[in-house]
Formats: sequence, structure tokens, C-alpha cells
Amino acid sequence: MSAPVHVVVVYQSLLGIYGDQGNAAVLRRRLQWRGVDCTVTFAEPGVPLPDDAQIYLLGGGEDGAQVAAVRELLADGGLHRAVDRGAAVLAVCAGYQIMGRSFTVGHDDRTVDGLGLLDVTTTRAQTRAVGEILTQWEGHDGDEAWLTGFENHGGRTVLGPTAAPLARVVHGVGNCGDGTEGAVAGSVIGTYPHGPVLVRNPALADHVLRLGTGLDLEPLDVPGLAELRAERLAAVRAS
Repeated sequence: MSAPVHVVVVYQSLLGIYGDQGNAAVLRRRLQWRGVDCTVTFAEPGVPLPDDAQIYLLGGGEDGAQVAAVRELLADGGLHRAVDRGAAVLAVCAGYQIMGRSFTVGHDDRTVDGLGLLDVTTTRAQTRAVGEILTQWEGHDGDEAWLTGFENHGGRTVLGPTAAPLARVVHGVGNCGDGTEGAVAGSVIGTYPHGPVLVRNPALADHVLRLGTGLDLEPLDVPGLAELRAERLAAVRAS
């Protein structure tokens, strides 16, 4: 049996209003189905962030929570140390925005420095992106290339030269209406969709696991999962 995998949910009290902590439950269950133990730690501000985990998860939150989270993470430094040694990060929505170089908050569009782990910048969009989103995952084909989720964000995220898009938009808004969704740099992934996104997209969940652990994961045959996924894809395409 492989050594236990450590997953850290980062600042659930600040970045946990959309249920994105469900991503941790998906990773743990998909490891357990393969006979691999998994420990999930919920790390909160004021306590040193564990920097020895393989995978870090960040979710959605409001403006004030974003500012508080990025301030704490910059002061702590643990997430940067983890990424430097190759840990995987999946950051969703507000978590995605704070991974970048900067983001704006409030009606006065105050610019806040981000963590700089992704070469993206986010400003306030004229209209909020709300609804189902369907994308094609870059570098993948077949059924697993289709990613679905629910986007609900008021940000306009632009990719810099050292960030690649996670996916190409087929239906929905994505980063800024330019046809891209999310960003990837090394072992760091940012994306907008909730769902939670790893519940909706099991191949992406396994990709995050491989990034963080290096494990050679055999495919899983989960009864009913393919049918549920087909229904979701059909619903999005019909909307």
C-alpha cells in the first residue's frame, strides 16, 4: 500500500462559501477506492499552514475574505514552500484569483497583490458570469476532455505569457470572454467552476492526484457515474 496522501483545505472559514470543500471529499474517496489512505487537514488563519502536504485546495469567497486570505498566506509562506517542492494546488473562483499577480475588490476597484503563483491578473467585469459552463480541457481528448461546472464570478481574468489556459470555453464565459477558462502553471491549477468541480469531472480529480502524488492511478469503474456525467453534459449542451 502507498504511503498516506495529505490534502489541505486552505482557509475554509474564508474561502468556503460555495461548497468547494467537496473537492477534498472526492480526492479522499478516489484514493480510498484504490486502497490509498488519505488525510484531510482543514487549515485556518492564525495557525501555520502545513507545508508538507501533496495537495492544497482553495475555494470561493467574497472580497473581504479574499483580501484576508491572501494577506495571511503571504505572511505564512507555507503555500509557496509547498509549491516550490512540487505540491499540487487546485484553486477555485476567489481562490483562483488570489493565485494570480493581482486582483481588484470593491466598487472602487482597489488593486490587491496576489500570491503570484499564476501569471494572471483579475479586474472587475462589467457583468457577472453566472450559469452552467462547458469547456474542453487542453491537451485531452475523448469524454474526459469535457469539463462542466457552475460559474458565478464578477471577475475578468487575463492570462500572462507564463500561464496556459486550463480549457477552452464551449458554453459560458470563463476567464474574460476570450474563449479561455482557468489557468495552469506547473502543478498549480486555477479554475472558476463550482459543482464542486471535481465531483463533476472525475478525470480532473485524478489529474490533480497524479500531479500531487506521482502515483500511477488505475482507472476506476464507479457504478452510475458515466450515466450521471452523460446527463450533465447533455443538459449543458441543451441550455
